[in-house]
Amino acid sequence: MAASIHPIDWDAVPRDLAASIPLAGLVVLVLYATRPLYHYMRARGLSHRAAVYYNRKVIHAAAGGVVTLLVPYVYREPLAPAAMAFLLGGILALQRRRGRLMYWFQVPENSYEVNFTLAWGASLLVLWPLLGPRLAVLPAIFIAFGDAVTGIVRNTLFSRRVKHWAGNLAMLAVTAPLGYAYGGLPGVLAALTASVVERYEFPPIDDNILIALASLLVLLAAPLI
Repeated sequence: MAASIHPIDWDAVPRDLAASIPLAGLVVLVLYATRPLYHYMRARGLSHRAAVYYNRKVIHAAAGGVVTLLVPYVYREPLAPAAMAFLLGGILALQRRRGRLMYWFQVPENSYEVNFTLAWGASLLVLWPLLGPRLAVLPAIFIAFGDAVTGIVRNTLFSRRVKHWAGNLAMLAVTAPLGYAYGGLPGVLAALTASVVERYEFPPIDDNILIALASLLVLLAAPLI
């Protein structure tokens, strides 16, 4: 793992922005494809809360997760993917401000889907120049796939948003192999840390931010250890 800061290749930014177009299309497709999924779940007897919560986790994995796995292979610099994440976060926050929630995955009492985009983009910007693209995407992988599986497991078991160790074990089972694939043993240690801190949140700071921050600190400390 590199210890020095890599300078930004500004010539790569226009190419990276162009590469963002199909990935942005995928994200938009998933966001709106979950609307009929919401109505299908409601028709099957799920409560509004349960359907919304499932949808949020589907979006985490199918949009955020798939894009995250592709980032080290599609992009040459972190600026474009981070900018796209912040743009999406701004759009979602604006929808809230206008009182036009996307009811099939947004809820009025918290803006955690905005936190997801901010944590995703910020962790990428911090880690990429220091550790390279593969390690830089690990916090985003953990909040995309790890937090998704915790929510699905807990919603299946309890039909509501609740913290429970079963979700954390499921998260570790998913994130540890991904952590090893993208970051070796430091990636596994970061996955373990992320799976523990996911159980906590201090509103308005949610588990998305805590997962990204904790795993980021572990990855930064790994070269020193």
